[in-house]
Amino acid sequence: MNNKLYGNLIFELSKEGRRGYSLPKNQFGDYDIPAEACRKADAALPECDEMTVVRHYTNHSENNFGVNNGFYPLGSCTMKYNPVINEEVANMPEFAGLHPMQPASTVQGALDVYEQLQKHLSAISGLSRFTLNPFAGAHGELTGLMIIRAYHESRGDSKRVKVIIPDSAHGTNPASAAVCGLEVVEVKSTAQGYVDVNDLRALLDDTVAAMMMTNPNTLGMFEQEIPEIAKLVHECGGLMYYDGANLNPMLGASRPGDMGFDVMHINLHKTFSTPHGGGGPGAGPVGVREGLEKFLPGASEALSLADVKAIDFAADGAGRISVGPYHGNFGVLLRALTYILTLGRENLKMVGPLATLNANYIKESLKDEYLLPIEGLCKHEFVFDGLRDKSTGVTTMDVAKRLLDYGYHAPTIYFPLLFHESLMIEPTENESKDTIDGFIAVMRKIAEEARTNPDIVKSAPHNTPISRVDDVLAAKHPVVKFRDIEA
Repeated sequence: MNNKLYGNLIFELSKEGRRGYSLPKNQFGDYDIPAEACRKADAALPECDEMTVVRHYTNHSENNFGVNNGFYPLGSCTMKYNPVINEEVANMPEFAGLHPMQPASTVQGALDVYEQLQKHLSAISGLSRFTLNPFAGAHGELTGLMIIRAYHESRGDSKRVKVIIPDSAHGTNPASAAVCGLEVVEVKSTAQGYVDVNDLRALLDDTVAAMMMTNPNTLGMFEQEIPEIAKLVHECGGLMYYDGANLNPMLGASRPGDMGFDVMHINLHKTFSTPHGGGGPGAGPVGVREGLEKFLPGASEALSLADVKAIDFAADGAGRISVGPYHGNFGVLLRALTYILTLGRENLKMVGPLATLNANYIKESLKDEYLLPIEGLCKHEFVFDGLRDKSTGVTTMDVAKRLLDYGYHAPTIYFPLLFHESLMIEPTENESKDTIDGFIAVMRKIAEEARTNPDIVKSAPHNTPISRVDDVLAAKHPVVKFRDIEA
């Protein structure tokens, strides 16, 4: 495919004198713009007709890959299909036309959406109450840690400044703790990929504020010692924080609140099929166990039978964590509620088992070609450590690039950091056996290519608009302006 033809910029299509608009005659009079606000020269903008502009951006949009285009097995990120009914409900004029500053008496339906969603999330998680404010999973992590810190400070226990985090954790965990002003303490994993309880015991004292855990963990393994871990952390006065990034396989199987977790966030864009990626919009509601509700940051709906529901900002909470008296990304929250109601109690219970089935099917079908560092039943995802046969020098990066030639988005690579050639695969419950079998066949074909024709894998991709780039050069010397390209 010709990179010049498909990768051109709108400036390259510019022709002097072309216009793509026609403005009506001014009917409102003239207004003088202050001289200091006027440009000294015309802005450097492309001159194109409307058809050229439309075709340019349409062609670029067709180069995007998403879960609507094909299989997207991005490990740890749960790239789940977003059902069209979610979009239809969110685009209903009665919802889409709301303004965040409307009086509470005029938005009772929207407030009821919030109340229903938080009650469903409480039932699913086993926790008492949720705030729907946070705009993303990482925002939820920070909010949850702020709640934990507010809890300890309310008891005058200001020396609790440490957060214990497994070495296999998502990178946002230590980042969120640091932003919250807390000290990160790493606990090691066993050779089987679980939290090392013996290592944990040595870290526990009266300076521990909390332990953050993801379950199933980043290797896709269900942490088997959670009851003991929760007991130890609670005995030393700390709280248990559940990173809900991997909640998907738990649906219908177990609940964090029942395991002993005190605080958690849920990535609605992962587990509950709302839009994901591109920096948003996201949602990361945070839930707490009974007794911690007063530490939730506003806003939560007042639980009263009054005709007009009001917005109540918790006085003892972690403070306001979103701009204005709002409830987070309403459209995203509405999509999540639609997904939950569409599936219903009986079908929601099938999500976790099906996600687990799909992941194990892929793992078992490929472990003769790809190195599986940890054997055993996984949950929603698993990690290979590159190809078994490494003699030809084909790396995980090469395999990921070659997958693009066959029309598949690459899995997560080089994460988690526990393995040198990590290749992390998560199929989700939505994918059919036909789709998964096709992916397995391609992965096996790439393994065969790596043995018989390694150069074709090492130089991939070949069929994409832009071929293999120098990642180091791109990171150190990014070209962000058309003039830089011309130079």
